Parts: sequence; C-alpha cells; structure tokens
Amino acid sequence: MEAMEKAVLKASHRSVTGKKVGVLRRQGKLPGVLYGHHIDPTPIEMDLREATRYLSGLSGSALVQVEVDGTPYSALVRERQRDFIRGTYLHVDFQAVSLTEKLRTRVAVELTGLSPAVKDFNGFVVNGLNDLEVECFPQDLPERIIVDVSKLVKIGDGIYVRNIVVSDKVALLDSPDEMIALVTFGGKEEEEAVTASTLEEPEVIEKGKKEEEEGEESKG
Repeated sequence: MEAMEKAVLKASHRSVTGKKVGVLRRQGKLPGVLYGHHIDPTPIEMDLREATRYLSGLSGSALVQVEVDGTPYSALVRERQRDFIRGTYLHVDFQAVSLTEKLRTRVAVELTGLSPAVKDFNGFVVNGLNDLEVECFPQDLPERIIVDVSKLVKIGDGIYVRNIVVSDKVALLDSPDEMIALVTFGGKEEEEAVTASTLEEPEVIEKGKKEEEEGEESKG
C-alpha cells in the first residue's frame, strides 16, 4: 500500500459563473467547486499552472488541503473536466471531508512485479477488481493499493481480497473471496473466460467500470 501524499492548493472565492468562466480560463485561472462536509457548494478559482502541477499526480483518493482565501479545507479530488484537444483542465470539484469522521470510498488497485507463471509457463495475469472499497479516516486513506503479482508462481494461482494487507487503520469492505489477480494460460480467449467465470457479479462490476469511464470522458 502506497502512502498518501498531501498537497496544498491555493484558491479564492469565484464570483464568475456559467458561460462567463471562459474569461477566467483565458486569464490563466481554473474554476472549481468545493462542497461537502457542513459547507454549501462554493465556487472557487485557482491558478491553472499551479493546480495542474498538483492535480496531474493525484488519484481520486488523495487527500489535499484546499485553502480558500486563507481558510484550509481537507478535501478529496472528485471530478475533473479536461480539454481533450489541449490537454488542459477546465473544471475541478473538491469534496470537503472531516478528519474526525470515517468515510467510505474506492481506492485504485495497482498490480506490480512479474509473475513467475508468466515468465516460465506463458501465463497471463487477469485483473479482477480495479479498485477496492475501504473505510477509514480521510488522513489514513491510501492513494492506491499495490498488489505484488510476483507471488503467483504457477497457473491457477490467484490473489484475493483476503490476501491484501493494509494498515490496521483501513478496513476493506469488499468480499474476501473477490479476485484481484489470477494467472491463466496466455491468450485473450482464456482471459475472457477466466474473468467471466471468476467474478461473482460481472454485470455490477462492468456497470461500475462503464460509469467510471463515462465519467472520465466527461470530466477528464
């Protein structure tokens, strides 16, 4: 599990809204919204270059400090709109959270290492869950969960939620029997067959993935 890196973003209240935000963008500003824990949705603006420098390296589970006119808020980056032609950010939403209340969210899974089964038996590593649901205090939220597949030494070896080790401050909420990674024989047909037969609820997982992809297309 990779430790969370805290970032600090400077922002100010934004009076310009609607279609007029184009003027702010031409001035090198990035519009956004801060909402969440005991606060009304607040339009904000940031320096585009400074915000881009932080946002480009942050996942959706990274805790940041957003300072709005000097007042700090602990928040998660929730939505990002991007100009696909220029690659620049257009709008960002932040969800303010309380450091004294636990939250539930999903954290990305990242596979690392080389499976001996892939190297020695021409195996193929099938990825089951792309993220895991966790519950913890915001300051204990991992930015991503690293899974080492070098432990998969033969065809049929797998890593499941029950095998994932995280901080004792973080609770995993997915079923212990959910598959994270599984080694099968190489080839796309085998990959599809194992994925279909292994995942308990493929229609739910696919739906979530589709919604996430559609969100990324609209948000960047």
